[in-house]
Amino acid sequence: MSQKVIIHSKFDAIKDDINKAISNFEDHNEILGKAERNVIKNVEIEGALYTIKSFKVPNIINQVVYRFFRKSKAERSYKYANNLINLGIGTPHPVAYSTQNVSFLFKKSFYISEFLDCDLTYRELTLDFNIKDHEAILRAFTRFTYKLHEKDVHFLDHSPGNTLINRIDNTYEFYLVDLNRMEFGVMDFETRMKNFARLTIHKSMIEVMSNEYAKCSGENESKIFNSIWQYTKAFQHRFYRKKRIKKRLFFWKKKYKNKTFNSPI
Repeated sequence: MSQKVIIHSKFDAIKDDINKAISNFEDHNEILGKAERNVIKNVEIEGALYTIKSFKVPNIINQVVYRFFRKSKAERSYKYANNLINLGIGTPHPVAYSTQNVSFLFKKSFYISEFLDCDLTYRELTLDFNIKDHEAILRAFTRFTYKLHEKDVHFLDHSPGNTLINRIDNTYEFYLVDLNRMEFGVMDFETRMKNFARLTIHKSMIEVMSNEYAKCSGENESKIFNSIWQYTKAFQHRFYRKKRIKKRLFFWKKKYKNKTFNSPI
């Protein structure tokens, strides 16, 4: 197996520890989140915490694609994090990425960043409307999104769990995570509005964001709201349709598997 490790120059002093943390990934016990596809763990190096994300090994076709034709999710995360920092956009500082290959196949990849302890994520805003500064955070988040758009950052995974939020005195700081799906380039009005589609199902939140985005952009508030609301409904329709299809497929696979297992032949 061949392995490539790229380490940010800021962390040259601990490069041996970083390599060791990647090699011993399975031994680290502090797991973040549910680890359904990718596994995220924290590791301590010289008194500081770092986050290591291990991406799931792709299917056989994508193992060939990532080996020869496309950059790995880990490499893209590292590259995009550096881009964001250069643009003055918050994200946990990138530390390193690593890829592992076996002859003609891509296998595992890892992305390492500094650990960032946050007060909340955008997701909490969708679940708890009693947060004391709920509207203030939501408006600040909208200004942050407008900043992304003005700097030509199209965050394709702009969803509730992917923005970390810290309260600093009477202001808020926002940090993007899960960075492997991004595009950089001028965004037209509809692309900007579509970028809000995955954030919330609550019309009241979309009304606040539409009002704040109108203040930032000078666009008509009703036009903004109507566009975001339509894209939100379309996304929800696709999401639940896909979920129903998966549920049916899982049911038939399970039924077929049980039938095969119980066959007397």
